[in-house]
Amino acid sequence: MRFDNRVAIVTGAASGIGLASARQLASEGAKVLLADRSPQGEQAAAELRAQGHDARFMAADVSDELQVAALVEVAVAAWGRLDVMVANAGISGRGVTDKTALSDWERVLAVNLTGVFLCAKHAIPAMRKSGGGAIISTASIVGLVGVAGALPYSAAKGAVVNMTRTMALDCAGDGIRVNTVCPGFIDAAMEGLADRNQEQAARLVALHPLGRLGTAQDVAKAIAFLGSDDASFITGTSLVVDGGYTAR
Repeated sequence: MRFDNRVAIVTGAASGIGLASARQLASEGAKVLLADRSPQGEQAAAELRAQGHDARFMAADVSDELQVAALVEVAVAAWGRLDVMVANAGISGRGVTDKTALSDWERVLAVNLTGVFLCAKHAIPAMRKSGGGAIISTASIVGLVGVAGALPYSAAKGAVVNMTRTMALDCAGDGIRVNTVCPGFIDAAMEGLADRNQEQAARLVALHPLGRLGTAQDVAKAIAFLGSDDASFITGTSLVVDGGYTAR
């Protein structure tokens, strides 16, 4: 029970990596506040409570600073502290450089980049009062390598990777660790895999030396590791969870 008596916030927790992370943290003893724009997050929290976990849901848009601040306030009011912030909320965003609308660019960066910044900004004071903590964001291998046709998404995720290093330096003196995970292709709705035919899916799998796509649970376990004391000497790093995709 690595998170016994610890409090965590997970954004984007209604589905995918966020939901898997909330479940993983709860299974290891954490009290979890699930946050998402989708009301399906309430059902996820209810399921965790039915399993005996202490979980709550709050609707929130991470691109809105007041809503992010309220998330932290609610968690601290409910449980008295904040130990782990999983800044996972994100949206997909494709676009070629000369054909990307400014509104699409701004929308993707608002959620995928500014949202991570706001989660960290408001988590840090609460964690400082708790004596330290861990902030983990969800970046992507697209933030490490170029991918044609994904300009807004790759820009945001690449910025998250480097922002993680800077935030880690800013927080080290307070005992707050800041890391990010970089998932590869995950078999989840956000990847649009359901729209691919069998041949396309096989080609995508073949790009991974381990011979399969990742799962949300694969990433959730990496997030839980970075949030736990097992990673107490790890900060400012990007943990790549991609089945060897970027090793080629």
